[in-house]
Amino acid sequence: MTSLPAIPSAKLIHREILRGGAMWSWRLPRHTGVRLTDIEGGGNLVALFFNAVQPLERYNMADTLKAQHTAFLTTGRVLYSDMGRILCSITGDTCGWHDTMTGHNTADDVRARYGERGYQTHRNEWFRNARDNLLIELGKHGLGAKDIVANVNFFTKVAADEQANLRFVPGNSRSGAAIDLRSEMEVLAIFTAVPHPLDPSPTYTAKPIGIELWHADPPGPQDPCRVSRPENGRGFERTEVLYR
Repeated sequence: MTSLPAIPSAKLIHREILRGGAMWSWRLPRHTGVRLTDIEGGGNLVALFFNAVQPLERYNMADTLKAQHTAFLTTGRVLYSDMGRILCSITGDTCGWHDTMTGHNTADDVRARYGERGYQTHRNEWFRNARDNLLIELGKHGLGAKDIVANVNFFTKVAADEQANLRFVPGNSRSGAAIDLRSEMEVLAIFTAVPHPLDPSPTYTAKPIGIELWHADPPGPQDPCRVSRPENGRGFERTEVLYR
């Protein structure tokens, strides 16, 4: 598996491991690099993105897909907001496919699939779900249930067959698979590392995800994400107007 370039130590901002079942958020300054690493393989990271200055502007799954003629995310693609601007670019990826369409699980989903395991009886080994974790993390930034939109599932692949049935693809992400993002505006990122709702495993397994932040270089006129689609060039222009 091809590796991503080393992050220069002088540019490193922060490094941590998000344990399985946990949630995380960060207000990313413009042109912050974010490396996400599936440490054990088979991980799933639920992600939401907002304009940190005006969070009414947030990630829009439909515009992201139709503007780039795609159904998944990988290198060279960008994450559009609902105002046609670019929240983040994907500057590197050793996984190859990240799900955009199948959402996240709730407490009822987890209970139905894995059974009941609450904090009172199992403490840190209790079964957490994405919806509750997102609500907890959103609340730290003055946001709530109305702000949960279609999310990204990093490291997960879901394919459609000829009858349009969606199928979870096991083994999509191996140990050490990583994706690099670059924030193109001030971005509020919300993450939680919990199982994907279509994962057929009968065992609740939330995998740890590595997170590294660094001062990234701004995109130039021939940046691969900018030139990958004509629409992306216009998206960058709309975003850069905010900073002129």
